[in-house]
Amino acid sequence: MAKRLVPLLNRVLVEKIVPPTKTTAGILLPEKSSKLNSGKVVAVGPGARDAHGNAIPVSVKEGDTVLLPEYGGTQVKLGEKEYHLFRDEDILGTLHD
Repeated sequence: MAKRLVPLLNRVLVEKIVPPTKTTAGILLPEKSSKLNSGKVVAVGPGARDAHGNAIPVSVKEGDTVLLPEYGGTQVKLGEKEYHLFRDEDILGTLHD
């Protein structure tokens, strides 16, 4: 069983951020109060190539928090954790504090 996944080309491996379902005091939160569909970038590929063979770098880096589309990506399970594999152009943007 694989323990590490290195994406190829312009693929990005993302661990989705799951919003809390209840507060520290134990109060259940409604589903509508959940945060954006976001995730943390775990690994990135080296980038795609254009028609002339020049490298096109990936626009995000490891550790970035990104905004993800509601649907899409490929679900990957490594060990006990679930990840999603997206193409660089499918990621909607980066989130900053």
